[in-house]
Amino acid sequence: MYVRIPMDRIGAAIGSNGEIKREIERRTSTKLTFDSETGCVKVEAGNDPLGALKAENVLKAIARGFSSERAFRLLDDDQFLEIVDITDFAGDSERAISRLRGRVIGEKGKTRETIERLTDTYVSIYGKTIAAIGSAEQIAVAREAIEMLLSGREHATVYKFLERKRREARENLLAAKQQGTYI
Repeated sequence: MYVRIPMDRIGAAIGSNGEIKREIERRTSTKLTFDSETGCVKVEAGNDPLGALKAENVLKAIARGFSSERAFRLLDDDQFLEIVDITDFAGDSERAISRLRGRVIGEKGKTRETIERLTDTYVSIYGKTIAAIGSAEQIAVAREAIEMLLSGREHATVYKFLERKRREARENLLAAKQQGTYI
């Protein structure tokens, strides 16, 4: 399988002296071959075919602007990568894309940090995409909050939504613990 990486993210995917590449290969039992001219990475599965899918997800996360440390969270079985395309909300207008990126980033990164903190996810805004890493439940809430912002909802409305979802998650966890169904 092949993964395309933007040229300016190839270095982040390989790492200093190839350390990130080696770490991905070691932890996923794969072989990675980088083509620095096209930005394509060939992912060859070793004895674990699931490892190739995990390596692909880690590379996609790095390509979408995440640090390797954050991308390695995808190696856990309960962690997923979700990518939202800003052009679905802004069309091809560079001004509209820039404005929507700014809405999700917020002043001094406050909005992005709030989404990360209240959903326990990592969020990266890169190019025309917004990506999130987290559990399935966390990502669903983060994606909804991001889409609310991209659709023009007020920041205060989105923050209230996030607070409500976090409170509901805590209540559900507490109820599960009391019933003894929490694992």
